Amino acid sequence: MPIESVFPRLERLLPGVQKPIQYVGGELNSVTKDWDEAEVRWALMYPDAYEVGVPNQGIQILYEVLNEREGVLAERTYAVWPDLERLMREHGVPQFTVDAHRPIRAFDVFGLSFASEMGYTNMLTALDLAGIPIHSAERGEDDPIVLAGGHSAFNPEPIADFLDAVVLGDGEEISLAITEVIREWKREGRPGGRDGVLLRLAGSGGVYVPRFYDVTYLPDGRIGKVAPNRPGVPWRVRKHTVMDLDKWPYPKNPIVPLAESVHERYSVEIFRGCTRGCRFCQAGMITRPVRERSKEVVGQMVEQGVASSGFQEVGLLSLSSADHSEIGEIAKGLADRYEGTNTGLSLPSTRVDAFNIDLANELTRNGRRSGLTFAPEGGSERMRRVINKMVTEADLIRTVTAAYAAGWRQVKLYFMCGLPTETDEDVLAIADLAREVIKTGREVTGRKDIRCTVSIGGFVPKPQTPFQWAGQTSHEVVDARLRKLRDRLRGDRQYGKSIGLRYHEGRPSIIEGLLSRGDRRVGRVVEAVWRDGGRFDGWSEHFSYERWASCAEKGLSGEPVDLDWYTVRERERDEVLPWDHLDAGLDRDWLWQDWQDALHGEESLEVDDCRWNPCYDCGVCPSMGTQIQIGPTDRSKLLPLTVV
Repeated sequence: MPIESVFPRLERLLPGVQKPIQYVGGELNSVTKDWDEAEVRWALMYPDAYEVGVPNQGIQILYEVLNEREGVLAERTYAVWPDLERLMREHGVPQFTVDAHRPIRAFDVFGLSFASEMGYTNMLTALDLAGIPIHSAERGEDDPIVLAGGHSAFNPEPIADFLDAVVLGDGEEISLAITEVIREWKREGRPGGRDGVLLRLAGSGGVYVPRFYDVTYLPDGRIGKVAPNRPGVPWRVRKHTVMDLDKWPYPKNPIVPLAESVHERYSVEIFRGCTRGCRFCQAGMITRPVRERSKEVVGQMVEQGVASSGFQEVGLLSLSSADHSEIGEIAKGLADRYEGTNTGLSLPSTRVDAFNIDLANELTRNGRRSGLTFAPEGGSERMRRVINKMVTEADLIRTVTAAYAAGWRQVKLYFMCGLPTETDEDVLAIADLAREVIKTGREVTGRKDIRCTVSIGGFVPKPQTPFQWAGQTSHEVVDARLRKLRDRLRGDRQYGKSIGLRYHEGRPSIIEGLLSRGDRRVGRVVEAVWRDGGRFDGWSEHFSYERWASCAEKGLSGEPVDLDWYTVRERERDEVLPWDHLDAGLDRDWLWQDWQDALHGEESLEVDDCRWNPCYDCGVCPSMGTQIQIGPTDRSKLLPLTVV
């Protein structure tokens, strides 16, 4: 039977909220399919505000992939701001999709993509507004399957009690496989009820169903064991890897938002994965191996995406876009094609040692030269050796010299504070580096208007990385080091006024650390924070450290664990980590050895990029049945993997 739109009721509320345009839908390239003709219906959510969620690449890809299939319908929903949440509760309006304003509870699957753990409380708001019980154990057959994916899903344990299922890795193929399981289950008359379909999903080994696993704890608070609690459920759940990106050229017709969003551009993922081996980088570790898109398919995607959207900027995305083996040809080809038009190109992610002026000139041929952003990550060379980000000061100065000489006037440098083994001197070295950048810029240009912006984020140890065992640096220490850095820069009379400093205080990073490496007991804290009014925790104006700390103290009382236990405590090699039963393909012994190498400081062993060097046995390719895929475009010349 048809599902009624809630828009007539919603529309009456919109004059009373800020930015009502974000709730009305009707964007260019949005899709509204016939409800009754669909056998399987997905509601897709990026658990943040519309302006952040609508450009999200993962949601856009799945939205198109699913809607292209016959008998399948997908719509989008986003977190509503507290002003609309209050009115929706007063007037009984449920969480809705922006495409056809259908209630979320009517869908078969409610899929959430978590790029950050700080969206967990927004998920609970959406579930509650939708009328879906927040605990999976309390849901009935008429409730959607609540399914999580995204980078944060590689440790979903802090929200395991709220989720029915979890997918690790690439979503294109597995979303269609899940759809077919649900379609078949519904056609057969829903045998076994809710557990019946979840058992089918879990039995494949490709979907994690938390309720089918029991966790036991040791007296000291550590995990004793995570084990399946029924037959047919695997001990480990594996990630999914799409091996030929050319077969998945999405998004083809990107959503063009009516309201302003954080990225007003058409984005093409030119390759997936990274093997640079930065020890802090979860994204690089969990997305291995590298798989490039061919330059022909990149060109076709840009041509169609720009024509269907009208966007005036094209972003060539990846974890390190200048590392694409054919990036020079891609950039030149696109610059040639769009020369004289209003279409500009951008490379949002560029390593210092992969940058060159020829590439930068191609990218800016149709656009203005704003700033260039580089991420040395560590202030001192010792620190960069610890994190395996082998960019020397000479590399950076050589790169910015070329940039300033070629006409750029502004450079942004990104660093982290609170890295393992870090000292005050490592952080203060950031000031010396920025000073040298300004000095060099003035020398090569003869100008005084050279600028350098230093941006600093707090380091959070992440699962599935060599730093998963590290103790997080306390927020007091991080804030003290940042104050010293600020004072050092302000005290520099010669160059200080040309250096901008932006940084995040340490306390939000501690809560992110609690959520990123927590276990199921942390779910009590998440729920308590949400019930106490926690919303939009990724936004500084809404985040409350005091609320989180208080709820952690209450929620974990009676347990041998607390906030510090989850964050600043260093783990031992044999400790069972909450995500050990979730397989990203990485060999645990290899990760441990890389962690030990990091602790050796200046004698730390550099891990080379296996795209250009022999395999160093991280484990992904043999365990996942994958291989590195890089150019040239002729797919018969894919680089074979040789284990040595």
